[in-house]
Amino acid sequence: MGELFTVESLVNLAVLIFLQAVLGFDNLLYISIESKRAPEADRSRVRRVGIVLAMVLRIALLGVILVLLDTLDAPFFQPRFEGILEGDINFATVVFLLGGAFVVYTAVKEIRHMLAIDALDAGDGGEPRSTTRVIAMIVLMNLVFSFDSILSAVAITRVTAVLVIAIVTSGVMMMVLADRVADFLHRNKKYEVLGLFILLIVGVVLLGEGGHESHLRLFGYAVEPMSKATFYFSIAVLVIVDVLQSGYQKKLASQRAREASAG
Repeated sequence: MGELFTVESLVNLAVLIFLQAVLGFDNLLYISIESKRAPEADRSRVRRVGIVLAMVLRIALLGVILVLLDTLDAPFFQPRFEGILEGDINFATVVFLLGGAFVVYTAVKEIRHMLAIDALDAGDGGEPRSTTRVIAMIVLMNLVFSFDSILSAVAITRVTAVLVIAIVTSGVMMMVLADRVADFLHRNKKYEVLGLFILLIVGVVLLGEGGHESHLRLFGYAVEPMSKATFYFSIAVLVIVDVLQSGYQKKLASQRAREASAG
């Protein structure tokens, strides 16, 4: 425990808390959107229970990763179809690839639902689900989203106490902010579309990371990861476009209202 109070450990803890906060935004966004599928009276409880369970399982995942760290790089599947598919698949890349594919699928499915005509009169969240199922989805995706941050955290320090404190802190932050993010999205439906496209980009990032780590080559082309700078730039562009479009729509509506009253 004494190693927790060294200057190096305290600095690492501050860096990890910041890292968890930044990387946890997409997770928080998913929790807010997915919880809308639960019965309205249970949504706040679903978010809290899902986050607590996910936090406990994330700590367990951390322990597993620390134990299996030396074997994570060992590929267990090496496809060699020259010119079509080549790579070295290991445990970490499977999580990235499957997690990325599922995030992309979820985002596309929700976008299609929002564009469906019969969804205009539907309640929030589209197809309703049981409380238990929603909690299970939140826990599952929390683990998927947190895998890259856990690997990054382990790369920074191996002090277990520092890693656990950072995970618990990020979980508490998500519990505090989850209801506020959900309420904001409920009051501002247009930002839910923005959030879904951010999720879509996150899925692409996970797929790129998995493909790069497994040295995947599709039809002779290497799969390259999206850089963090490109990722944040893409999100910034989406937000700026959305803000400008909202301002333009308000200005246009005001102009039309003046023309209607003048006519």
